[in-house]
Amino acid sequence: MLAAAAALTLSGCGGFSESFQRGYVIQQGALEQVPIGASQEQVLIVLGTPSTVATLNGDVFYYISQKTERGAAFMPQEVVDQRVIAVYFDKDRKVVRLANYGMKDGRVFDFVSQTTPTGGRERSIIGGLLGATFNPFGTSN
Repeated sequence: MLAAAAALTLSGCGGFSESFQRGYVIQQGALEQVPIGASQEQVLIVLGTPSTVATLNGDVFYYISQKTERGAAFMPQEVVDQRVIAVYFDKDRKVVRLANYGMKDGRVFDFVSQTTPTGGRERSIIGGLLGATFNPFGTSN
């Protein structure tokens, strides 16, 4: 009888799933409202305050988010998606490029340009923000 009750209790947990969103939550269509040539003030109005800012031949605003899930209340959370929205500015503080970085096939990937960033300082920064480390042999952790 006790085994049947335990089995029934555990089977009820099968449909349980929790999702958690941390950091910046981008609104649908927000990136389309930031055209190339827009000012930093316009970006702040549309996207809000960035998670962090860097200076690489002009300013870069980074908006960082992470989505995790767990199958039961007592189980650890697993990362299912991490994103870094990057808005690049020139010396005049005008938008020159937008990127939506995430992980695809174990590599840092820009979902806007559909490309993988090449080596260098920018890739190291994005990889660090996403938890990926640069490996000169071509694979990411």
